[in-house]
Amino acid sequence: MKLKKDLFFDGASDWEDLGGGVSRQFVGYNSQQMMVKVKFEKGAIGAMHHHFHSQVTYVAGGQFEVTVDGQTKVLKDGDGFFAQPNIEHGVKCLEAGLLIDVFTPLREDFLK
Repeated sequence: MKLKKDLFFDGASDWEDLGGGVSRQFVGYNSQQMMVKVKFEKGAIGAMHHHFHSQVTYVAGGQFEVTVDGQTKVLKDGDGFFAQPNIEHGVKCLEAGLLIDVFTPLREDFLK
């Protein structure tokens, strides 16, 4: 099984600028799962999208308007959401913050 890095994450990995006030940092992954930190500036958008992966997202800071499967709710630090495979979801950052995304299986498209 391919690992992204050593067994421990120390936060020193590079951040990838995705544009529009959004950047991400890989925590770790193998073929079964992936954890990613996603940083948002106020007003930044995580556009509505879907994928075949299961996704669990934890709000580690800030405030986000989150839409999952047509339902919208404002989430803050300590909240989270679950996006089943192929369910449309997206976020709007209301207060600068950080999301922790976990995907199964890994998002190979992120690695290209």
